Amino acid sequence: MLLGTILVLAGLLLLYYGAEYLVTGCSRLALSFGIRPLVVGLTVVAFATSMPELMVSLFAASRGASSMAAGNIIGSNIANIGLILGIAALITPIVVARSTLVREVPIMVVASLGVYLIAMDGEIAFMNGLGLFLCLLVFLVYCLMTARNPSIPADGEVDKALTEASSGRGRDIALVLIGMVGLGLGAELMVRGAVMIATLLGISELIIGLSIVAVGTSLPELAASVMSAWKGEMDISVGNVIGSNIFNLLFVLGICPMIQPITIEPRVLSMDFPIMLGFCALLIALLTMMSPRLKLDRKRGVILLGAYLLFIVSLFQ
Repeated sequence: MLLGTILVLAGLLLLYYGAEYLVTGCSRLALSFGIRPLVVGLTVVAFATSMPELMVSLFAASRGASSMAAGNIIGSNIANIGLILGIAALITPIVVARSTLVREVPIMVVASLGVYLIAMDGEIAFMNGLGLFLCLLVFLVYCLMTARNPSIPADGEVDKALTEASSGRGRDIALVLIGMVGLGLGAELMVRGAVMIATLLGISELIIGLSIVAVGTSLPELAASVMSAWKGEMDISVGNVIGSNIFNLLFVLGICPMIQPITIEPRVLSMDFPIMLGFCALLIALLTMMSPRLKLDRKRGVILLGAYLLFIVSLFQ
């Protein structure tokens, strides 16, 4: 128990500094290349913060613990919306661009529905994984096509801020790489410690995947999104969550079945997948059906956090 606690605390420390470096480096690189911060959040930051889910799911699937692998991804996506956006909104209200609601959020919803339909037969096999991975490539092409920041003059005129940002690209790339390593190591230590403690307490494999491991592997997203919100980088904060959910579904559940088919338990199909889709619907409802629209304020943050806490409590009933 003592070793698990030490690992958890060490992981939290690495997550904090990893998120600090990653967000700082990514925001500067976005400015220097004239790329929309949202696209950076959807791709670079999302890919980096999804690495713990990939490593944990690969590790679990290769050892026959497919329940933990599937539970990890579903639980992480639920945590990304309920826990992470909830906490980020409590720190500072988040304004969501209308284009994000119209384009990127539907992509997340379609990916969620697609994986659910694929998993209906109780297994995600090699060909299913390959199809999901090809969908990820299409998504990345879309991100590249919409990458240009409209606030950067199209005629090539470069202002003082862009010039200064361009001169420090090497430093910013180093910050991004250091941040990725810090997030990966921090999440690994955090998950190891949490699983160690949970195992000693006799919690089931699926529940560990849906709750403790899911929250642990979502800590990079939490750290990156909270740090982005704190620094006022709203697009990176929102893009990180949406992009991470898409990467979890298309990248992690694309790669893992190509190595080892993932078995989906009946409970996951009847309860956990619908709950994940329900959180997607809740996010859309909060952004479109409450005034002011397209904004996650503190009241909405409380709603998201409350819904997530209800989900966690229901797991242990």
